[in-house]
Amino acid sequence: MTGATGRRTGRGPAARIAGIAGLPELRGRGRCVTANVIDSLGNGLLLPLGLLFFITVRHIPAATAGAAASAGQLAALPLTALAGRIMDRAGPKYLAVAANLVCAAGFCGFLVAERPWQVAAAYFTVQTGINGYYTSQRSLTLLVAAGDEPRTWFAFTSSLRNTGLAAGAAIAAAALALWGTGALTALVIADAASYCLAATLFATLNVAPGRPNAPPGRAIRSIDRRYVALVLCNLPYVFAQAILSVLLALYATSALRLPAWSASVLLLVNTVAVALTATAVTAHLAPRAARHAVSVAYAVLALAMAAFAAPALPGLRALAWPALAIGIVLFTVGEILCSPAMAELSTTLGPAAARGSHQALFQMSWSVGGAAAPALFTVLLHRSSLLPWAFEAIVCVLAALAVLPLVPSGSLSPSSRPRRKRTR
Repeated sequence: MTGATGRRTGRGPAARIAGIAGLPELRGRGRCVTANVIDSLGNGLLLPLGLLFFITVRHIPAATAGAAASAGQLAALPLTALAGRIMDRAGPKYLAVAANLVCAAGFCGFLVAERPWQVAAAYFTVQTGINGYYTSQRSLTLLVAAGDEPRTWFAFTSSLRNTGLAAGAAIAAAALALWGTGALTALVIADAASYCLAATLFATLNVAPGRPNAPPGRAIRSIDRRYVALVLCNLPYVFAQAILSVLLALYATSALRLPAWSASVLLLVNTVAVALTATAVTAHLAPRAARHAVSVAYAVLALAMAAFAAPALPGLRALAWPALAIGIVLFTVGEILCSPAMAELSTTLGPAAARGSHQALFQMSWSVGGAAAPALFTVLLHRSSLLPWAFEAIVCVLAALAVLPLVPSGSLSPSSRPRRKRTR
C-alpha cells in the first residue's frame, strides 16, 4: 500500500525486501519499468553491431562504413536543442514516444541503406532518436517518481538500463553464435520492433504532462552559469563511461599484453554489479546531497584510474589482473554514486520552466563527449600508456571540487525534500 506521496508503507516480507534493496514503489508503474527495459534491450541488441551489419551484409568497406556512421552521428548533434524545444512545448512523455519511433525508423533505414550517404542518413536518424530519448528520460523519470526520492528512481532506471543492455547483448551474441552474421538482418528488424513497442508503452504512461509554465524562448535565456558548470562537470563522467568501450580493450591488449576477451570480462562485471546494486547503494550508502555524492564519486573514479594505470608502470605488469580487478570495482562504485546523483542535479539545478532546454544542453555533454572520447583516448594512449589514465584522474579531481558549490534551488533540493520512509 502507498500513502498520498507514493512512498511504500506496507510492512510485509515483500516490502521489507524491497526496502533493503532500495527499490522505489513500483505499484502502478509497471509500464514505465517495462518501457525502460525494452528501450535498453534495443540498444544492447544492435548498436554495437551496426557497423558489422553494413560491412558483412551490405559489403561496404569498413573505413567507409565507419566514416559514414560518424558523419551521421555528428550531424545529429544540433537536433538535440530541437528536442529540448519539443519537450518544453509538449512535455517529456511525448518526446520519449517520438524519440523511440525515430529510432525505429532509423533501424528500418538500415534495411535499405546500400550507399555511404544512406548509411550516414540511417545513423543520423538513430542518433537523433537516441539524443531525443535521453533528453526526455531524466525529466520523465522525475514525473514517474511523483513523491518518491528522485535519486532512488534514477538509480533504479540505471539498473534497468544495464539489465536491458546486458540482455540485448546476450541475445545478439547467441543469435550470432547460432546463425552467424546472417542473423544481423533479423536483429535489425527485431530492434526496430522493440523501439515501436517501447514507444507504445511510453504513450500509455499515466503521468502529468510536465509542460513548463514559461515560453521556450524565455526558458533558453534562463540557462545560467551554474548549469553550464554542471554540464562541464559531467564531461569527466562521460569520458569515464567511454573508457569501458573505447580505451580498456586497447590498453589491455597493447600495453598489458592481455587476451582480447579481458576487457569483455571487466565490462560484464561492471554491468552486472551496477544492475544488481545501484538502487541499494543509492538508498542506503550514498551521501544525501546530490552534489556531495557526485564529488565522492569523482574521487573514487580518480582512484580507479590510478589502479588501471598501475600495471603500465615499470616492473608491475605481472600485477595486471589484480590491478584491473581493483580498478573495475572502484570504477563501478564511482559509477553507482555518480549516475543517479548527476541525473538528479541535472533536473533540479535549473528552473522547471526551462527543463527541456536545460536537458538538451545536458545531453549535449554526452553527445559531444562521446564523440570526442575515441580520438582523445587513442591519441593519448599512442603517446604513453599512462597518459589517458592521468588525464581522466585529473579531470575527475577538478570536477569533484567544482561540483560542490552547485546547490539545487526549489522544492526538490536535498535540504527541503522529505526522506523516503524506510520499511521495517
